Amino acid sequence: MRRCVHPDEPAEGAYFPPVSGNVRADATIAPDATASPRLVAPTEPTDELVVELRHVFKRFGSVPALSELNILVPKGRISVLLGPNGAGKTTAIRVITGALAPDRGHIRTFGMDPHTQGEEVRRRCGIVSAKPALYDRLSGWDNLQYSAELYGLGRNAVSQIRAAAGRFGIVEALDQQVGGYSTGMKTRLALARSVLHDPELLLFDEPTSGLDPESSHAVLQLIREMTDDGRTVVMCTHLLIEAEGLADQIIVLESGTDLMAGTQQELIRRYWPHDLVRLDAEDPAQLDQVAGWEGVVGYARNGLAEVQLDDLARVPDLVGHLAAAGVRLTRVEPHHPTLEELYFAVRAERRASGVDSPL
Repeated sequence: MRRCVHPDEPAEGAYFPPVSGNVRADATIAPDATASPRLVAPTEPTDELVVELRHVFKRFGSVPALSELNILVPKGRISVLLGPNGAGKTTAIRVITGALAPDRGHIRTFGMDPHTQGEEVRRRCGIVSAKPALYDRLSGWDNLQYSAELYGLGRNAVSQIRAAAGRFGIVEALDQQVGGYSTGMKTRLALARSVLHDPELLLFDEPTSGLDPESSHAVLQLIREMTDDGRTVVMCTHLLIEAEGLADQIIVLESGTDLMAGTQQELIRRYWPHDLVRLDAEDPAQLDQVAGWEGVVGYARNGLAEVQLDDLARVPDLVGHLAAAGVRLTRVEPHHPTLEELYFAVRAERRASGVDSPL
């Protein structure tokens, strides 16, 4: 049987070392000596899992690429793998499809082992790599036609090609040579190629790399729309702004290890469990008196005063009491921590625990 090849997969005949043995999901695995300590264990989604990685290890020679990695991807959601370059995001994607075999760990994609059932797994996946392999001397149409044949759609996939190209707004450019496309147009062509065969799982590795802000926004909007019909998306990025507002689930990776996983709000609440309000005054030192007031569960001042409250409804009384005490306020602002603040809070905790790696 001919192997189902994705255009962005490694060349035929590339050698991948065999798995040393599959591990049951509930098995206890001794930690690798090079593994980073985990800050937060992954939560178990209640939805049906499309991807399940548990305790996955992978080395390239003496260099660890994945170390005790856990990723659980629920059906019909957008899961974003967020981390700096070298965090293991691309390696994780290749392991999910079976293009790369782990050294150790439990992996299931659609409930199958991608190492032994990789052809069937890849038929149900659509992939866009960070640098999509497109044929510049061919037209956009010929690029899609070639991919349609690889996906087993034959040479009469006209309706599928037009539908995919229309979805990403490139129908009018299909007759042009791809070498003349802009970076944004090439990304749209790669996205169109990824959905030709109506895959259930879409794997996007840095899909906005090299795009201008307007094109990036358009691509992210299109990715969000892909889950409307039940598709599952796994997207890799090192850009915090891309994960914010797009991801149903965020998985923070660093040094091949997942640090934490959950919705943006869940992750933020782990570090900021209470409501926050920022205060400033003509004489900031006068704000320090609120530290012992009722309802104040935390207080810090470094320039602005940051007050943690048991209930944001206390803000009017807080302001009233300060005004009655003669404090001339210049700023009162409820604060909702961003994903960027969360990310640097995680890194600060790792540094404090003696574990760190360069960005």
